[in-house]
Amino acid sequence: MAESRIVVEHREHLWWLLAEAAQLEHGIMCQYLYAAFSLKAGTDEGVTEDQLEAIERWRACVVDIAIQEMLHLALVANLMSAIGAAPTFTRSNFPRASEYFPPGVQLELMPFGEAALTHFLYLERPEGMERVDAAGFVPGKPPPVPVAPDEDFPRGQDFATVGHLYRGIADGLRHLAGRLGERGLFVGPPRAQATPDAFQWPDLIAVTDLASAVAAVDEIVEQGEGARGEWQTAHYGRFLEVHDEHAALRAADPRFEPARPVLPAFSSQPFDIAEPQPLITDPTTKGVSDMFNMGYEVLLQTLTRYFTHTDETPDQLATLVSTALGLMAGVLRPLGDTLTMLPVGPEHPGRTAGPTFQMYYQMGNFVPWRQAAWTLLCERVRLLSDRCGVLAEGHPAEPTITAAAGSARKLADALQARTPAVP
Repeated sequence: MAESRIVVEHREHLWWLLAEAAQLEHGIMCQYLYAAFSLKAGTDEGVTEDQLEAIERWRACVVDIAIQEMLHLALVANLMSAIGAAPTFTRSNFPRASEYFPPGVQLELMPFGEAALTHFLYLERPEGMERVDAAGFVPGKPPPVPVAPDEDFPRGQDFATVGHLYRGIADGLRHLAGRLGERGLFVGPPRAQATPDAFQWPDLIAVTDLASAVAAVDEIVEQGEGARGEWQTAHYGRFLEVHDEHAALRAADPRFEPARPVLPAFSSQPFDIAEPQPLITDPTTKGVSDMFNMGYEVLLQTLTRYFTHTDETPDQLATLVSTALGLMAGVLRPLGDTLTMLPVGPEHPGRTAGPTFQMYYQMGNFVPWRQAAWTLLCERVRLLSDRCGVLAEGHPAEPTITAAAGSARKLADALQARTPAVP
């Protein structure tokens, strides 16, 4: 397939593309986690032992790929910091039908199944490969007019695949480094970089020069679509293997359904989506959804503080990392699992909810002052713990919600211990 050239003639072109990449990685990661959360977990849900073994393999695969998407988001954040741009963890709500992205890039929360796997393969397809997206994903407008080299302001550019976007970013990095010099391009302080040691993530690359910047981009491309022509062990090849095994099991037993009947229903109408979305009306479910979304919100706030920190000590930076990881494992994972077993409401009989990763505003309203930022973080995690504790009383999922409240309480205590005293 012919692919248009991505233009990077000045820093703001690159800034725009990296912000676009951050939102894309973030949205793709949420799609994968939603599909993983939707999978059944026991033979009491109408699957055989052999089918359950396959489901567990698929869950492990999809979660592992989602974790790598988190790595890609961190790598993009490092790239942004390195060129002097503020990393961003905001994004648009689902479903996203190609407004910020090119028309061919559309994101939607889907339960695990044939349609979701077809969509994932389309998103992860290697550069130059033709695939058809799942039914319903139809571009609603023509691609953007190509950017001219003399345009002073950045705007959306067309890219056919994720690899196409990143190779455009890599070419732009080389071009600007040649024109501005490496010291002129990579103006961000090395201290702002997330390091492998900080996150215990060997594949995380701190970006300080052109070589490390290109290495970060190559890491994203090779994990996603694979090095050119070598996609078998990359995301694309792994999803293809899952797709084929799923198709074989469905052919052997057409009644086999690996996913719960989840519906991407929201706690309230998303502020940035014009079309009415399904809403959760069951009060026991809505409470869990609200707590998941609060945990997700404070996770993004924590990551934003880490990647835009100022004068934090090493112990404080380590606390931000442990808070983010603790929110993922101790709050979001159990609440997300619980949601997929709770009813949406009588308007949607037989359907269960799921984590929609709802955004209530475009994030970016953070101050640089350490004491104020930490006070707000601590306050929000404490509120999450308190709200979960109240919700747990008499709730059908009381043990899970109580455990989430306890996890949040420990995280709040750890934050409080490291929060600077008010002068």
